[in-house]
Amino acid sequence: YRGRKPAAAGNASGASTRMSLRRLPAGLLLTLALLLLAAPALAAEGAGHGSGFIPPVWTILPFVGILLSIALFPLFANHFWEHHYPKVSAAWLVVAVILMWASVPADVGFRAAFGARFFSTYEEYVAFIILLGSLFIISGGIYISGDLNGTPVVNSVIILIGSILASLIGTTGAAMLLVRPLIRANANRERQSHVILFFIFLVCNIGGALTPIGDPPLFLGFLQGVPFQWTLILTPHWLFSIGIVLTVFYLLDRHMARKEGLKPAPAGGAPIRIQGSLNFVLLLGVVALVIASGVLPWEGGIHFGSLGEIEWTSFLRDGGQVALALISLAITPQAIRKANNFNFGPIKEVAYLFIGIFTCMIPALMLLNARGGELGLNTPASYFWASGILSSFLDNAPTYLTFLATGMGSLGIEHAVDMTTHPQAVLILEAISAGSVFMGANTYIGNGPNFMVKAIAEGNGIRMPSFFGYMAYSMAILVPVFILVTLIFF
Repeated sequence: YRGRKPAAAGNASGASTRMSLRRLPAGLLLTLALLLLAAPALAAEGAGHGSGFIPPVWTILPFVGILLSIALFPLFANHFWEHHYPKVSAAWLVVAVILMWASVPADVGFRAAFGARFFSTYEEYVAFIILLGSLFIISGGIYISGDLNGTPVVNSVIILIGSILASLIGTTGAAMLLVRPLIRANANRERQSHVILFFIFLVCNIGGALTPIGDPPLFLGFLQGVPFQWTLILTPHWLFSIGIVLTVFYLLDRHMARKEGLKPAPAGGAPIRIQGSLNFVLLLGVVALVIASGVLPWEGGIHFGSLGEIEWTSFLRDGGQVALALISLAITPQAIRKANNFNFGPIKEVAYLFIGIFTCMIPALMLLNARGGELGLNTPASYFWASGILSSFLDNAPTYLTFLATGMGSLGIEHAVDMTTHPQAVLILEAISAGSVFMGANTYIGNGPNFMVKAIAEGNGIRMPSFFGYMAYSMAILVPVFILVTLIFF
């Protein structure tokens, strides 16, 4: 899209970039191993009809394929990927549907086996894109100007503010609001990608752990009956993780700034000024619509037979968000969006790739739902890592619900609210919540804002690490922190 600068050709070839399956990151291999454990080959032909159908394990191959495409094409065929990634996503989507169709026994039927899952998946996808798109458009109408010099202190403060805002207006809202000012503040820096990486770690993921507004898994827990204020129990986990990761960032950024010879900004610079401030009201409107969709006592909706139902509150939420985005486009001067280098490229990239990801992961989620209880989870630590690792590659919202149901079943608990009172259950729910939110930072696709921030950064000429390069950072920085979280809290 316009504004994007292609990566250097030398990054797309050469012996230094050659890889084999044996060198895939441990997280991806472990995820595949968990999925294989969750789907014994004996279940290959399914068991029963409708919701009882269990897809064979080979139906997850398109999901593996689209992950590898996202990881490897930018390394080995960057020019092709830049121009044809929508076609690659569509190709894997088609292959996934064909394999799912071929896996269904004649006496079951595709609609009975996969129909309800397709319906719910695409309903979630539409809500996902509308939320990200509305926040992207509205935040693109807010321009923060002034002499922000990207020093280690300034960068750390911006990331800290974003980490706090993430629990108040959501990880997506906070990320879209602050990523552009952060990029402008570091425009004079020689090395910028590490700043964006830590921004993704903290603002797009870990920061959203304190309220159900912060991240979709916690909001789904709220809808299941977990009290709104309960997530504040994760405050010690949040403070510990934010504190360590932000400290590591400050030390790393200070080291790089010294190597660059970065000088402090001269005194008497232009003061901080915010233009398009009416968009803050629209941002709060998006948050209010999300909350309202979960608490309004409205019942009913449009029924689609055995496939499912679209509730009236969903129409209110999604329609309201579209309306707020259109209002933002109408009232915001184009000069502000031009100053923000605003274009629809990042949201289009997320939409194209995630429609493929959402479709290809349908069998994986069905296998996890059917066999999640066979993973041998019996401690809070095991729930933390299982939910976290799978949330790094799958949609963390249904993954959260799957492990919540698994935990409730193992303890004989019928209602989610009881998970907040039973001593053993509280620790398990803490582990599932923290794992699902925190470990979305492990990969670019672990959470929607991750990929969007990456796209915005690249659109502004910042050369971001590859899929594997990003994971090298997350495994070196985040995994040790998560190990400490396990030892201290679980």
